[in-house]
Amino acid sequence: MADKPTKGLADVVAASTALSDIDGVAGRLFYRGYDIHDLAGRATFEETAHLLQHGVLPDRRQLAAYGAELAAGRRLGPLVEANIAEIAGSQEPMEALRTLVSLSSADDPDKDSNAPDASRRKAARLTARQPLLVARYHAARTGASVPEPDPELSVAANFLMQITGRTPEQREIEIFDTCLVLHADHTMNASTFAARVCAATLSDMHSAIVAAIGTLKGPLHGGANEQVMRTLEAIDPNGVARAVREKLAAGQKIMGFGHRVYKTEDPRATHLRRMSRELGEASGDDTYFRMSREMEEVVLAEKGLYPNVDFYAATVYHYLGIPTDLFTPVFSVSRMAGWTAHVIEQHADNRLIRPDSEYVGEHDQKWVPIDER
Repeated sequence: MADKPTKGLADVVAASTALSDIDGVAGRLFYRGYDIHDLAGRATFEETAHLLQHGVLPDRRQLAAYGAELAAGRRLGPLVEANIAEIAGSQEPMEALRTLVSLSSADDPDKDSNAPDASRRKAARLTARQPLLVARYHAARTGASVPEPDPELSVAANFLMQITGRTPEQREIEIFDTCLVLHADHTMNASTFAARVCAATLSDMHSAIVAAIGTLKGPLHGGANEQVMRTLEAIDPNGVARAVREKLAAGQKIMGFGHRVYKTEDPRATHLRRMSRELGEASGDDTYFRMSREMEEVVLAEKGLYPNVDFYAATVYHYLGIPTDLFTPVFSVSRMAGWTAHVIEQHADNRLIRPDSEYVGEHDQKWVPIDER
């Protein structure tokens, strides 16, 4: 008899990729061979997206051309413009983004082509448009106005300006830009796998991205950063250790800890912890950072678990003025670079992804007429 299948496809190699790699034992993450510690705080999100989508870190000419492509893509099509207010009034953030990305495909001039050049153009437009969709959705549900995107500003700067309604400080832009870099890709996670399964049928890029967003919407994949913030807000700052131990004793999970791949600290958490500390101190009230550090120490002592990317991302986004229920949508802003790159890679060397399954149901059943049942 064949070996039992691994639940959740753990450790099953589902595809070959040149986009990202993880050394879970050493706690290292690479984008196309570049260590995340080498990129974070040095490469911009635009450079990182170009690396993932085009295969190389851009020179100045290539970066300028890619930046111009992103600037041109920061607009919403007529169908999205006509429906975004109604969608914002009836749908939660991630379901709204799922709908809005699907609607945006109707206005994409390359929507019917999976050719490499067309796919890279769509990838740039999707990367440029996602932060605008999040900002416009938030404005529509709150009745606020959104500043027009500035073609001279980066993805990070434009997003912070549009979400907060103010001109962000340069250091805030740099920190958020680093967050986008840290979240840009992460091998065969659930949403990326969903995108590749969809793309493997030779479906279009927008459909694959909608599949990814729908997968990220699930609380076992996205949403952990939001839950981290909700937990911090619900705990007495003077009783963090007690509250964490009580939750653990009751068998409750503390969100933001542990990872299916990393056996040590998530390398992205290393950078996010440092940025959370900096922003907390700069704000004049670092309570949430201090609570996070205490929580981290207790969970490590009690369970031996390290923080993952979601844990300190929560307080970083909080200090940047991003609403808590938009934390997962912000994840999609950065991950759009990786999702689209995976769709391009899948289409370039495609084979339908069709795993087998083990039947565990009844055998040799006999049909009985309905009146005899």
